[in-house]
Amino acid sequence: MSFGYVAGEVLYGSRAKKIVAAAADDVVAWNQLGCLSPHVIYVQLGGEIAPEHFAQMLADELDKREASEPRGELPAEHAAVIASRRGIYEVRAAHSPGTTQHWCSKDSTAWTVIYEADSRFQISCLNRFIYVKGVADLTAALQGADDIRGKVSTIGIASPEEKSNEIATQLARWGATRICLLGQMQNPPLTWRHDGRPSLGDLVTWTDLEM
Repeated sequence: MSFGYVAGEVLYGSRAKKIVAAAADDVVAWNQLGCLSPHVIYVQLGGEIAPEHFAQMLADELDKREASEPRGELPAEHAAVIASRRGIYEVRAAHSPGTTQHWCSKDSTAWTVIYEADSRFQISCLNRFIYVKGVADLTAALQGADDIRGKVSTIGIASPEEKSNEIATQLARWGATRICLLGQMQNPPLTWRHDGRPSLGDLVTWTDLEM
């Protein structure tokens, strides 16, 4: 499983729109059906754009993408799972609008965005069903994702350039095996070490010369 993290400092003006578009790239690619697809995007509180506003912007972007990059039809049982999950959050949002909000495509299950203040990692039902969760900082995000520690394939980040190394180091110590820019989660290089293992290295026979 994979997830994203957005630092509050980068959520301003046109840059925020670019980050939302990057997040949509990762959600739309392969309809979230791969191990590199994000289930959750953690958004740091305190930025110019609040996490719930980020979620709304992401919903607007996914709506646009559906026109240009439609998800396609689903088997009835998969669509039913999405409809059932939507119903749960519709009730929660009605009772606790301050902590839960939801946006979804009209008359279809094409895309769904759920905002929650609760930082606990949620497994998405996929097919462009994405969670956005507000967190105080990266430490809070990793605490929320602790249940899947050791099972994370990729973490996509959007952060100030001067903090990228600090964030990457914290993620590596937590156990992340691949860290990339948000928007590139679905585009690993050929040399990518899948789950921390060299995919091509295991196909090579090595000769050690010791003199």
